[in-house]
Amino acid sequence: MRPNTQHSMNRSHNHIMKKKKRRKRNIFLLLTLIFLSVISITGYFALQTYVAATNSYEVIDGREEKSELREEPVFVSNDPFSVIILGIENYTDENDRGRSDTIMVATFNPEQQTMKLVSIPRDTLVNIPDYKSDKINHSYSIGGKEKVIATVEDFLEVPIDYYVTVNFQGFTNIIDTLGGVKVDVPFDFNDINRDWERFYFYEGVQTLNGDEALVYARMRKQDPRGDFGRNERQRQIVAGVIDKISSPSTFLKIDDIVEVISDNIGTNMRMREALAFIKKYPDFNASSIEQQEIKGYDEYINNIYYFTPDKESVNGLKQTLKEHLELIENTNEIDTSQEITTNQIQS
Repeated sequence: MRPNTQHSMNRSHNHIMKKKKRRKRNIFLLLTLIFLSVISITGYFALQTYVAATNSYEVIDGREEKSELREEPVFVSNDPFSVIILGIENYTDENDRGRSDTIMVATFNPEQQTMKLVSIPRDTLVNIPDYKSDKINHSYSIGGKEKVIATVEDFLEVPIDYYVTVNFQGFTNIIDTLGGVKVDVPFDFNDINRDWERFYFYEGVQTLNGDEALVYARMRKQDPRGDFGRNERQRQIVAGVIDKISSPSTFLKIDDIVEVISDNIGTNMRMREALAFIKKYPDFNASSIEQQEIKGYDEYINNIYYFTPDKESVNGLKQTLKEHLELIENTNEIDTSQEITTNQIQS
């Protein structure tokens, strides 16, 4: 009986060991599946983002790796850099480029983990290189993003390293995809869009959809501060979008975001540079933004309205941006001789 008993005990022990092995194997398979799922999701995210970045990537014509105002190319992971953000009016025919209705310049400093953001009023009177003095938003219709970049570099005397263009349809689609954007409305007002739809805004915090945000960002005539108030509202939108993009829930909307980016956004920032930015600025949000402003006065020349920038204000802004970009050698070399006069404007 003992051999049989011993045999039964051995068989029972073997059965238990086999169950443990199966359990370990099942746990291992489960962990492997989870790991592969994470890799697949991460890979899918990276692939989709790469596709969007590839479809949106477009070089600056006539430029190699850097601005002419740079001695060496910048590296997003180490160096301060600048980005120009252009909101393009795309209600035009095939033979018309449209106009850059929104022009913003952002500078980033990795050591300070800060961003300085300045809005340039669309009617600002500037020198457009190889053309004449005119409203800055006309520069896009004259020579596309390249002419805008050249004009802004001439105006602010700082290098523009990267650009982002967003057409108005893309603007509304992005905000809708993100689930709206939160703003603090400064006063009650209402306005219409191009389809004559009327939108109402009330003082206080509101969450706006894409169409509402576009009307909110473009309204100017009812604002007692004119272009300044308009620019402030546009900066609110930018800050709100940054907060939404940095939210973990955005990951779940990657397919929709990729489609919007591919169809409506252009940039010369490569995928590796965008990833380097995310890694370098992990905690970047709206509180990291330092708002800048250009002061000036309204002026009519040949019965045409212009916003004429105050030279002292512009010179102060030049120095602020140069310091933020750590262009130390240029800090004390601000050109105060450039003036815009009535006789420069050709009718």
